[in-house]
Amino acid sequence: MTEDPNELKALTLICTLTPSPGESSTDKLAHDLDAELSKYNVKNEFIRVVDYNIKPGVETDMGDGDNWPMIRQKMLDSDIFIIATPTWVGQMSSVALRVIERLDAELSELDEQGRPLTFGIVGAVAIVGNEDGAHKITADVFQGLNDLGFTIPAQAATYWNGEAMQRTDYKDLDSIPEKVAGANAIVARNVAHLARLLKSNEYPAAE
Repeated sequence: MTEDPNELKALTLICTLTPSPGESSTDKLAHDLDAELSKYNVKNEFIRVVDYNIKPGVETDMGDGDNWPMIRQKMLDSDIFIIATPTWVGQMSSVALRVIERLDAELSELDEQGRPLTFGIVGAVAIVGNEDGAHKITADVFQGLNDLGFTIPAQAATYWNGEAMQRTDYKDLDSIPEKVAGANAIVARNVAHLARLLKSNEYPAAE
């Protein structure tokens, strides 16, 4: 089947602590965001990272049994890269942090023009939690992605924080909150817009 030249490819890494097929608020927010991305001809692939063996380290391949090389190749083949994470103790999940640690290897991976292989991939983040921390997580993820060569669009973060000291999770809500729906729409629009610009007008070669 012939590929649509106007289609964008996205990869969403769902960094919940809950293995498949368990229900996950992080997974739900990622799919709610995808509903908006699909309006812009974005084909999204989801990977629940905890289902795979992602070894600790800062190399592209940490050897026997390491599943990161497979995920990494999917990331390099994408136009859009989304990290979706829950909030625990005000921080991103340990799974999300492991992803960012493994991405550190991209600093030494360059194309034939001297550019990081991540140049041209647009980054975004989706965060859920029953505690504060979304702004800090956004700052940490975006700083890491920017350092590693990804491009961050305007307002490329969506999040939901439940009311403190209550037990309702995002996955238990009857509908998407208005503010979250609005944020999802902005993220999708801006991410797709910038990804198309970079696809047609690459960063200059290193001098």
